[in-house]
Amino acid sequence: VQLQASGGGLVQAGGSLRLSCAASEIILRIHNVAWHRQAPGKQREMVAGISFGGTYKYAESVKGRFTISRDNAKNVVYLQMNNLKPEDTAVYYCQADRIGYDYWGQGTLVTISS
Repeated sequence: VQLQASGGGLVQAGGSLRLSCAASEIILRIHNVAWHRQAPGKQREMVAGISFGGTYKYAESVKGRFTISRDNAKNVVYLQMNNLKPEDTAVYYCQADRIGYDYWGQGTLVTISS
């Protein structure tokens, strides 16, 4: 099973990025999916998630700026990030789980310059 995250990069504060997480060998629509991030020297935190039943959840720090979405036909999960801030700099990971299973992608680096 692979979760392939992509779309990271270097942008200026106020800019936007869209991260993608493509899955192989699992069907994302039957999993809870989420994006997490880990900044240097900090613990990993959940940024945004969609439950199997379609409930959305966002960290307070990204509400109104980040949007998670899922394209079931393409088996891809996206994270649209707008109005990016330097404190959003981190490695972003996609994750998918269902009972008894937990999958993580390799991470994609997002760097926001001030």
